[in-house]
Amino acid sequence: MERTHVPRLTGGHPRTRPSHVCGDKAYSSRQNRRYLRRRQVKHTVPERQDQRANRQRRGNRGGRPTGFDRARYARRNEVERTINVPKGFRAVATRYDKRAYVFHGTVTLASIRLWLR
Repeated sequence: MERTHVPRLTGGHPRTRPSHVCGDKAYSSRQNRRYLRRRQVKHTVPERQDQRANRQRRGNRGGRPTGFDRARYARRNEVERTINVPKGFRAVATRYDKRAYVFHGTVTLASIRLWLR
């Protein structure tokens, strides 16, 4: 998260704190949620079943249920599937290129081929 840079539409220095973060259940730990709250970043991360059961078992001391926006989470899935489409090209999926600029060219070429279909 410290290396995140969100470019501004009007120019100037990029923001280092995104306005919203979406993640899957692997990132639902208390530590991750606490970190995002401390940096004042809104987040949409589903709660795992075991975490929910532990919270409910503790009763009032377990805290409030986490907020979860299904519509925003569905958009995250669309983005993830779109990113996975170029991985159908072997050179992109295996990343044999040693240099970043060559890999960038490979991804660009794969994207152009997908766009021309």
